[in-house]
Amino acid sequence: QVQVEESGGGSVQAGGSLTLSCTASGRTFNNYAMGWFRQAPGKEREFVAVISWTGVTKHYADSVKGRFSISKDKADSTVRLQMNSLKPEDTAVYFCAVDRYPVRLPETTIGEYGYWGQGTQVTVSS
Repeated sequence: QVQVEESGGGSVQAGGSLTLSCTASGRTFNNYAMGWFRQAPGKEREFVAVISWTGVTKHYADSVKGRFSISKDKADSTVRLQMNSLKPEDTAVYFCAVDRYPVRLPETTIGEYGYWGQGTQVTVSS
């Protein structure tokens, strides 16, 4: 059974940092792109950052460029999101996702991801 599990959410003051981690299991995922998306209250889920299965290609939403960094362990299906200089507008539930198909460049659209975690809450207070 495929499982995608996030960890590392929490509450932090503006300007602070958090690191989110995600592990996919249940099948071989080390050659799949992975990514992070978020959903704030009353808003649609949006793209945050994605990374290729090699860890070489990365894409970031404009709103997080220069503040967030995505990385991936080559040995397994673990992806991390280092979030620095957090702002109140970063408050959301953050979801980890795994590409529908292996061995391709990472996409930024939600529909291209077939496996999702339950999400982890990130709250940034001003």
